[in-house]
This record gives sequence, C-alpha cells and structure tokens, in this order.
Amino acid sequence: MRKIAFLRSVGIRRADPYIQQAVRGLAAEGIEAGLFHTSGTPGDDDFPGHRHRLDRGITPLRLAGLVADWGADAAVSISLPCENALRDAAAASYLEAVGIPTVMTPLASTMLLVDKWETKQLCRRAGLAVPDGFRADAGLLAGRGLPVPGYRDALRAEAARIGYPLMAKPVWDSTSTGIRTLRTPAALDAWLAGPPQASAVLEAVVEGDLCSVDIVGRPGAYQVLPLCWTGRAGAEPVFTFADLRWCGPRPEADAAFEAVARDLVTLCGQLGVHGSVNVDLVHADGGFSVLEVNPRVGGATTLSCAASGTNTYATLARMARGLPPAHGPVRRAGWAVEFLAEDGIPPRARAALREAVDVVTVHELVIDGVSRGDIAVLTLPEGAEAATVRALTALHAATGFPGPDVLGKLTRLLVP
Repeated sequence: MRKIAFLRSVGIRRADPYIQQAVRGLAAEGIEAGLFHTSGTPGDDDFPGHRHRLDRGITPLRLAGLVADWGADAAVSISLPCENALRDAAAASYLEAVGIPTVMTPLASTMLLVDKWETKQLCRRAGLAVPDGFRADAGLLAGRGLPVPGYRDALRAEAARIGYPLMAKPVWDSTSTGIRTLRTPAALDAWLAGPPQASAVLEAVVEGDLCSVDIVGRPGAYQVLPLCWTGRAGAEPVFTFADLRWCGPRPEADAAFEAVARDLVTLCGQLGVHGSVNVDLVHADGGFSVLEVNPRVGGATTLSCAASGTNTYATLARMARGLPPAHGPVRRAGWAVEFLAEDGIPPRARAALREAVDVVTVHELVIDGVSRGDIAVLTLPEGAEAATVRALTALHAATGFPGPDVLGKLTRLLVP
C-alpha cells in the first residue's frame, strides 16, 4: 500500500494532535497520506502530507474521482457533521466500485443513522432507552402531496400523550442546530402553523447530564472508548461548547454504562458499522437515554483519545491498511478536560498554560466559518487534581487566564 486518502469537511485542528500522529506513523511505514478537505487552509504542521482543497458543494462522485485520480489505495472518512458523513458514505460506494476500499459505514446504514427518527427506531429495537417522541412531516404540514386533514390533530394528540415541554429537532440537522422548545399546546400550534421547513422529531425533554461515546472498529471488533461528559440536557438547547467537556472518573455512571455499551456494540454490528460512530446520550436517574447515533467521528474524539491514551485516527488508518483493530472497552488513563475561551487566549497566557499543565491542544474553534474563540484540552493523572487547580489559579493571577468563570468550573470539577 502506497497512498491513503483522508476525507474531511471541517478544519483539521479539531483532530489535533492525533491525526498528525497517525499520518506521521503512516509516513514511517512508507505510506503517503492525502487530505481531501472542504474547509480550512491546513499547513504542514496540521497535515504533513498531500493536501487538496475542495469546493464545499462537491458531489460524492466528483470526490471519489479526485481520490481515485490521486492514486489512493484506500480511503478513510473523518468528516463531520452528519451531512458530510453521508457525502463520504456515498463517495465510498463509488470508491469501492473501482477497487478502493474505504473505512466508512455502508451507505444504507449511514442513511438510517443521519435520520433522527430512524435512529430512534433502531435503538428501540436494540433494547436501548430513548426519549418518547413522534415524527412531524414537513411536507404534510405544508400541504404538499396527499391531503391529510387530520394530521395536525394527530400530532396534537401525540403531544398530549407525552406531555410538555417537548423538544422539536430537525430530522436531519446536527450539532444542536434548529432545535426548538415547545412548552405548551399553544406553542405547538404556532409551530405547526409555521409550518416548519424541515421534518422534525418531537420528543419528551430528558433532563440530566449529556455525555458522548465513540465506538470504533468493524463487525466483530469494536473499541468502546470512555464516556465523555459534555454539559447538561434540559428544556433549552445549549451551545455545544458552552460548558466544560471532560472525561474522568465517575464510577457509578461508568458501571451503569457497561450494559448500554454492549447493546450499542450489538447495534453497530447489525448495521455493519465500519469506522467510527459517535453516540450522544443523557444520563439521568442512574440510567442512559440515547439521543443520537452519528455515523462519524465525534466532536469529543480528541477528549476520549487524550483520556485513554488511544488514537482513533491511527485505528482508522490501520483499518484502511486491512489490519485488525483492537476491540473491547478502553480504560481511561486519567483526566482530559476541554474548555472554550470565547475571547481567545493571549499569547503570553498560551505559553504559560503549556508550562503550568499538560496541554494536548490549543487552537481556534471555527464553526461554519465563524470563530468562536480558542479551545484548549489538557490532561492530568488521577491524584493530580488539586495540584492542577493550584497551577491554573496561579496562571489566572499572573495573566487573567483562564477567566474566573472557567476557572470556577474547573475547580468545581476537579476538587469538588
């Protein structure tokens, strides 16, 4: 094998430093890596290999053609969010047809997983808990196609059965985009009268702790990475990076998750998952409810790698080479904590941060072309919590960073 193509749709820095480690590992084996990306302007430090910038609207057929023209022997999808995973799954079907194996979940299964309603049905059949809900079809609400005079009343009756508040989630959107809270029957009536542009899942609000888990591999050999905690779930949608995101000790929740993990692995095998899936859940009352199963790497993949001492991108590269992935649950090696500095990190504080704690990555967070500040991931072993808080408190005293809000959250997490 001489060349492996990586398909990407967002800035590569969200994969720091693990994609770079994986690519340099391939180079040491004499394999060239190529990045085919539709966002960002990565340099040699971001991706030490061939780089090809693509138009954001590129078709799967065109993408597959460019990868084949480059001479790839295999390809790997590391795109997100889900609409780009679907693009890569379609491209993979073209690549497979010309003899280029691609690490990506099959297209038919990807199409089910990017649809929140279909995912809910898959999880129910697999014995996984999901929030109670129903589907609202935008075409019927807009009067397109078959007239169904009783449709709105049917939805009202379902809403009354479940109770309020309800969350309305576009069937195909991701990263919390387009979510609305419907607190009363009048709010539902106003939403139905809109009508919504996209079909949606309306479901009961489950209040609890949001968490995420990555599952990587292929049927018969899946790694389940440690749970990452990403904020609170409730009636109001929250920006994905509004709170600390972390992976660390939480023994009771970890023990309760073991059975859920087994059911998720069974579901992945049934769907033929090949590569990575990211599962979003809510932990409440000692149990877990599945919100989404995303057929792609996750937004917390760097956290799970940092906390476990693994490298998802290296695992995907191994799979592209036809080598067997490891399987089974992956244990944490310590803490990993991610936080956002919305006003950015001053250069002096950035250097001092690396001296004070073990930094995995610090980079600008860009979403849909808009800068949201700087994001940092740090690690620490269990037992070093108090020392880490002291170091960050001294850094704040000297530089003003981290800000008091973030420092307070870090303190409450590490030394409650």
